[in-house]
Order: sequence, then C-alpha cells, then structure tokens
Amino acid sequence: MAKAAQESANSTVSEEEHKRQDHQKQAVQERQRQALSLQRENILSQRTSNPNRRAALEDALKMIEGQLAQLG
Repeated sequence: MAKAAQESANSTVSEEEHKRQDHQKQAVQERQRQALSLQRENILSQRTSNPNRRAALEDALKMIEGQLAQLG
C-alpha cells in the first residue's frame, strides 16, 4: 500500500516538473520572439540610399523572419 502511494506521489512530482519545464520553455521562446520582433522593427525603420547597406538590411531581415518562422 505504501509503495502505491509513493508511486502516485512520484508521478505527481514528475507531472509538475514537466509542466514547469514546459512553462519555462514557452517563456524562453516568447522572449526570443519579442527580441526578434524588436530587431525586425529596428531594421524596417532604417532608411538608406546606400545599396550595399540596403542589401545587408534585407539579408538581416530575411534571417530574422526565418528565425521567427522557426519559433512558430
């Protein structure tokens, strides 16, 4: 009987640990999404007539948008 109670307690702890880990993972992903969104906004706000600089900004924007897509 005590063994069953211990297994039940272990299962509950394990479930709580998984929930905590999932919450942490979601929080990290949300912070990454926010940081990438800020970078994207910064790039979009920059204006330049220099074609090399414009190309670099376009490449950076593509990279950021790809990372955002991976995060879902």
